[in-house]
Amino acid sequence: MTTADHDVYIAAAPEAFQPELQRLRTLLARTLPDAEEIVAYNMPGFRVGGTIVASYAAFSRQCGLYLLPGAISAHAEEIAAAGFKATKTGITFSARKPIPDDLVGKLVRSSRQDAEV
Repeated sequence: MTTADHDVYIAAAPEAFQPELQRLRTLLARTLPDAEEIVAYNMPGFRVGGTIVASYAAFSRQCGLYLLPGAISAHAEEIAAAGFKATKTGITFSARKPIPDDLVGKLVRSSRQDAEV
């Protein structure tokens, strides 16, 4: 897959979510500079080695950031304290209340560490 696939995904997302998706893409690329941008499971993501370390998506009413399960569990208290709900592998959020940059960075670094184990 190519970088253009991320561009296409973001352009096709609901307009209200496009700036947030672009922000996430930029944060993920900055945090994972050696990762390959891919599209898997119909979501843009970042792969290191053979593992998808982080991905993002837009839905009709919310966006999601998806990581390896260890990253979510390692930061569960911080996620809850920031007012977000998480599943085993993801955090959903709205364009009005995006995940703070510092939390995204911590989660992505943690997900990468899990991938290297």
